[in-house]
Amino acid sequence: MKERNHTSITMFILLGFTDHPQLCIILFMVFLVIYAVTLMGNTGIILLIRVESRLHSPMYFFLSHLSFVDICYSSSITPKFLIDAVSETKEISFPECAAQMYLFVMFVVTESFLLAVMAYDRYVAICNPLLYIVVMSRKLCIQLVAGSYICGIVCALVHTYSAFRLDFCGPNAINHFFCDISPVLDLSCSDNHTNKMLLFIFATFVETSTIIIILMSYLFIIASVLKIPSNKGKGKAFSTCASHFTAISIFHATILFMYCQPNTTHSLDTDKIASVFYTMVIPMLNPMIYSLRNKEVKVAFKRLVDRKPFSSSTG
Repeated sequence: MKERNHTSITMFILLGFTDHPQLCIILFMVFLVIYAVTLMGNTGIILLIRVESRLHSPMYFFLSHLSFVDICYSSSITPKFLIDAVSETKEISFPECAAQMYLFVMFVVTESFLLAVMAYDRYVAICNPLLYIVVMSRKLCIQLVAGSYICGIVCALVHTYSAFRLDFCGPNAINHFFCDISPVLDLSCSDNHTNKMLLFIFATFVETSTIIIILMSYLFIIASVLKIPSNKGKGKAFSTCASHFTAISIFHATILFMYCQPNTTHSLDTDKIASVFYTMVIPMLNPMIYSLRNKEVKVAFKRLVDRKPFSSSTG
């Protein structure tokens, strides 16, 4: 038993961004607003898609799952960060840290594949519009979404199990605001070379495979759109993809920066700032991007608002 586990600490301490009380209050207020907007925006998208029959299509089926994933992985990190921002002790137990890492990895990987699935969906819709309903059948849509979740679950299990089977002898201070993989591995007194290689390999595979799907989809989309004779038609086709491509660019840029470098040279403070984007900011921006740049969503929202329960009595 001694050879198997030399762990002598029972909890970690999350150092966060700063110990300055005034800055902690400012960060608390800023990220509380971001989290509230994230919950309201993504919940609103899910409810709108559910109640509006005109949005019962593959594109919005995927969008509802993207909103659900955004809520989940933001909620796995932000509430704990908000509590720590106003607390003197910033402790997190081993099980809590493992659960946070598992949920974070699971939903981030799931989102990566969902964005690729949504790119494929746009490719079929624009390049094969007459066959869209046939190709993007309900069965296929469910399989694509289920496959995205399964990939997330597998990656999360591998990274969490391999990280927490290591020995932790101290120190126990994680130089981050949540239990990200690399900062936790840095505290291990075991050889973590294999773990870091696994992180690099899995992150590179997920990013490479999803980005290839996205780029190939958009190359075919661009080639198809350029064949449209009218400028109005080209603009309409490109506008349907603009929101998706914006969300993809922000999300994958930060993930590539954080995890797809075998020998990272950027500082831990830079990592924290980058982490804020994909853990808190991007889940907030997604519903804004998809609603403000999507005519169908705006029309559906207007129709929903116009359905006033007291309209019959006032008329």
